[in-house]
Amino acid sequence: MIVLHSSLYSVPSLTMLSLLLSRGFCQAVTEVNRRSYPTVASFIRTFTTPSPTCGHDDEASLVTPSQLKAMLSNRNVQLFDVRNPDEYQDGHIPQAVNLPLGIVEESLKLPPESFKQKFEVKAPGKDDDNIVFNCRTGVRSGEALGIARQMGFHRARHLKGGYAAWVEQEGN
Repeated sequence: MIVLHSSLYSVPSLTMLSLLLSRGFCQAVTEVNRRSYPTVASFIRTFTTPSPTCGHDDEASLVTPSQLKAMLSNRNVQLFDVRNPDEYQDGHIPQAVNLPLGIVEESLKLPPESFKQKFEVKAPGKDDDNIVFNCRTGVRSGEALGIARQMGFHRARHLKGGYAAWVEQEGN
């Protein structure tokens, strides 16, 4: 009879459990953000994760201000500013459509004709590779990107550094 010592399985099991818990926790933080509990989400993020976007700051998820400028000049971008309407009114990137973070999910669920009627632009498609979110500094647009990715918009991206980086590099 072979007896296996339980400690042989403890290290891989603990590693797997740790990965599952951290991923689950990241998803929980994202869900809290999606349901608009910013105080709780901000508190949890402050003490638990280095990035509020749970991995959405890799190079494939980011658009630089110069890349966005090229996309705008080619008219090959669906740019959504996820700041509040008052922030948007104070200044925004040309061609940006105001889609406040609090309504991103419900708006992306709208039928294409309803989206176009509400926002006066073509509804983004899940396979579109020119969807870009922006906000003031990149935090809220990262959250919007997380929501969009969970909904199947896997090719969407967000502006690195947000509107602040745009103004610094490109002016207003």
